[in-house]
Amino acid sequence: MYKVVFTRRALKDWEGIDREAKKRIVEKLKIYSEDPFRYARRLVNPEIGSYRFRIGDYRVIFDVDGDKIVVLRVGHRKDIYR
Repeated sequence: MYKVVFTRRALKDWEGIDREAKKRIVEKLKIYSEDPFRYARRLVNPEIGSYRFRIGDYRVIFDVDGDKIVVLRVGHRKDIYR
């Protein structure tokens, strides 16, 4: 099982998300952290990160560092790639 670690930028993004979406994201991250490559998709543009999780209308952009999932960004799909 991988440990999920948030960067400062991801924590700042996290503050702007509503409570219900946060709850759903946390539940999914628990599941996804067991086998992240099963659920992750590689990003075409690696400038913002290497992988993403799709959780409803939200995206979690992350990299994998050893046994850690380093969350770089969290946000709505319309805003996250800008």
